[in-house]
Amino acid sequence: MELELSEKYEPMFRWLNGDFPQVDTIIITGGRYSQKSFATGLFSCVAAKDYNHRILYTRYTLTSAEDSIIPEFKEKIDLLNAYKDFEITRDRIRGVRNDSKIVFKGIKTSSGNQTAALKSLKNFSIFLLEEAEEMPNFDDWDKVKKSIRALDVQNLSILVLNPTTSTHWIYEEFFESRGVPEGFNGVKGNVMYINTSYLDMDRKYIPDSIYEDFEDKRRAYEEWIKLPPDLQDNSPLKKKAKYYKHVVMGGWLPKSEGVIFENWELGEFKDTGYTIWGMDWGFSSDPTTLVQVSVDRPNKRLYLKEHCYQTKMVTSDIVRMLSEKVGFRPKIIADSAEPRLIAEIAKKGFNIHPAIKGPGSISAGIALLLDWNLIIDPESVNLIKEANNYQWNDKKSGVPVDAWNHLWDPIRYAASDLIANPKQQAPTGTLGMAMRGR
Repeated sequence: MELELSEKYEPMFRWLNGDFPQVDTIIITGGRYSQKSFATGLFSCVAAKDYNHRILYTRYTLTSAEDSIIPEFKEKIDLLNAYKDFEITRDRIRGVRNDSKIVFKGIKTSSGNQTAALKSLKNFSIFLLEEAEEMPNFDDWDKVKKSIRALDVQNLSILVLNPTTSTHWIYEEFFESRGVPEGFNGVKGNVMYINTSYLDMDRKYIPDSIYEDFEDKRRAYEEWIKLPPDLQDNSPLKKKAKYYKHVVMGGWLPKSEGVIFENWELGEFKDTGYTIWGMDWGFSSDPTTLVQVSVDRPNKRLYLKEHCYQTKMVTSDIVRMLSEKVGFRPKIIADSAEPRLIAEIAKKGFNIHPAIKGPGSISAGIALLLDWNLIIDPESVNLIKEANNYQWNDKKSGVPVDAWNHLWDPIRYAASDLIANPKQQAPTGTLGMAMRGR
């Protein structure tokens, strides 16, 4: 195999020589055949072999480095003719002639998010996160980044991703808030941006059938963007054009393709008097959430308002929050996975009950919500993000992805109970306020 990279990756390798001393973060975006994984794998081997870097190579979900990533790195080591420089084991590569290492870790495992465990790892100089779009929030990434504190070499964090939506924290943190346009190549402040596509790759490395398909979609996209905005949405070119922009070129979309809920709009929350609160539990990385659901049956509307989306809440924090926001009389339906916590909160006088779960309850709850018009309060920032990112994993079987659902799960709990019991009413107004003062 030949060793050939797009020149757009050159600044990343120049960083190793100290050309960009202010840069501590690299954002690598791109679509199909953009060489992202190939370039970062090669960079990691060079950084370890020639510059004594210790690299924490992560993916949010990683089941077996031995089966998936190690073979890729063996390929890079072969390209560098560097087998004598490395010792390869099941989940790491160790430098033979220096103190370098490349250690492969997954962030989310069967036991939960392992951010804290990664943060405790010592003696790393580069933190590389592949498929970074799967990382659910900035805080978890930032905690690991700040734990990279080598003294003998410059420290670096690398995010490699296929862009998703403009509501994703990576877009908000590194593009929107910094005034950086998508597709930018260069350095701004402490961040280096690299964006590539199949157009930056030597033609001989792309199979003819794939290249011709990409070019067909490129032509469709170029015709589509010439159309007036009012004609674009119903154009037969739309599907190819969006595929080209997002999948082929790695562009950011306004919201996820294939989102579950498209039957929502922004609007002021209205407490109709028929209201239930939903709760989901979290702690270290997943948030504890509280959402208010109010039903307007005549107009087939559900009003939704987020009231809590916070990590590291202990029982006393939750009790204090519920006292301030809910009171003791209104009904709360909470995730039944924490019966001890529900019992403790109930003993404090709250009207809290476990959600009823069972086979098919997730798909049934989603189907119920899809049958109503959902009105989301504009201040419900996290709920809006989840609405733009909560997708089907397998639409045919009604299975959603297990992500972006920290508020949608408790909405299901509350709505299912509320709609099933049309006569129940939560106290509002002066009565509700009086009950909160108990």
